[in-house]
Amino acid sequence: MIVGAFIARKLSFTPSSILLEDYYQCIPSSQVTSTSVTSAATSEISTIVAVATATSSSSTTALPLYAQCGGQDWSTSTTCVSGASCVYQNDYYSQCLPVTASSTSVSSVSVSSSSLKPASSTATSIAAVTSSTSTSIAIVTSSTISSSSTATSLSVAISTSSAAAAASSSASSSSSLSFRGGVNTAGYDFSVYTDGSFSGTGTTPPPSQYAHFANQGANVFRIPFAWQLMTPTVGGTIDSTFFAEYDATVQAALASGDDVYVILDLHNYARWNGAVVGQGGPTNAEFASLWSQLAAKYADNERIIFGLMNEPHDLSSLSDWADSVQAAVTAIRAAGATSQYMLLPGSSYSSAGTLPTEAGPYLLDVTDPSGGTDKLLFDVHKYLDSDGSGTSTECVTDNVDILTTLVTWLQTNNRQAFLSETGGGNTASCESYLKSELAYVKSNSGYIVGFTAWAAGAFDTTYALTITPNSDGSDQPIWTDAILPNLP
Repeated sequence: MIVGAFIARKLSFTPSSILLEDYYQCIPSSQVTSTSVTSAATSEISTIVAVATATSSSSTTALPLYAQCGGQDWSTSTTCVSGASCVYQNDYYSQCLPVTASSTSVSSVSVSSSSLKPASSTATSIAAVTSSTSTSIAIVTSSTISSSSTATSLSVAISTSSAAAAASSSASSSSSLSFRGGVNTAGYDFSVYTDGSFSGTGTTPPPSQYAHFANQGANVFRIPFAWQLMTPTVGGTIDSTFFAEYDATVQAALASGDDVYVILDLHNYARWNGAVVGQGGPTNAEFASLWSQLAAKYADNERIIFGLMNEPHDLSSLSDWADSVQAAVTAIRAAGATSQYMLLPGSSYSSAGTLPTEAGPYLLDVTDPSGGTDKLLFDVHKYLDSDGSGTSTECVTDNVDILTTLVTWLQTNNRQAFLSETGGGNTASCESYLKSELAYVKSNSGYIVGFTAWAAGAFDTTYALTITPNSDGSDQPIWTDAILPNLP
């Protein structure tokens, strides 16, 4: 066995059973507490646990922080540098993530060997490490342990851990929203400019895309729209013709899966024709009127998420912007949509990097008339190109440093965020960096509860950041290599 590392699966303990899920993790050997497994247990365990076969004298290169360390067809090292653990994300990808664990044994659980198949006499060392909501068990072969045990039960030492939630896939927040992963399907937002002006007619995203992506595991779709299409006059009533078209798209997305959510995204940059909401442009009441009308139409559907505004920027007053957001939240609840999630947008184009220091402290004061804050998620964006604009097909970062700072801030305030825009070109750099970024998001799904990649829908396959399927039904490399492995 490689010194200081092992490969394991995740366990959930109940009083009478142990439930296993795939999980791979590198943990320092100093944290491992060992005991013996009966010969009767060994064969069955070996069929469900990946066991490292290297001996302690083997030399293995430690992988750097945030590097891939496992997955389908992975044949190189699974050992991470000191202070990191190889955390299983899915069948395709495991990643070295930070660990600051300090373990102390607190309890044990026994598994009767009567449910395990007989096996040849082989000793196996076991250990378990827990985070706040889950337990991991490691099963490690060892040539130094006696194989003569004939006991009829298997004791598993469980250890508490103070590992940072940045290395955990669960969180202490009270939100019940399970991890979401999916796609932006653009079209109704085409020709909305960053000053909030609009000169187009909108384009309907192909309805067939929803089933295409949902059948591969996507469980959320973000459908942007221009404010001017939904209400042709600011503060006016919803245009029934456009709403019928938009709603048909929403219903197609919802119908693609029983657990699929849809984000209604107002894509106007906190503006109407150049003027900022609540700051010389549309009044808070006019902004709230749009959301009141939409909320009334979807009040009975809990799988709708209200994306209050896409990418506010250059706001003269962050406190005034928080007041505008509060007005929309209050209007949505007053319209009868009392249980849906909402995405609260910050500043600097909803930047994940600036939320903790710019709009975030003000948005923390936004309240939910339905009670609590668990349905109020912060809306963040982050692209991976050199200027963070999402306009280049080459990527230079996986944003893990920025997202780590965001997660720390969310932990401090017991809040959650949703990464509603990220993406990259169909290039090797973007495929690698985006895969790493989304793996980090997924491993911190208790605080960043989901993502929607940009973009498919009415974009054709020549668009720089396209994830629109090809005409033959095949997918773009960025989808296959980076996004698909990190879906729920």
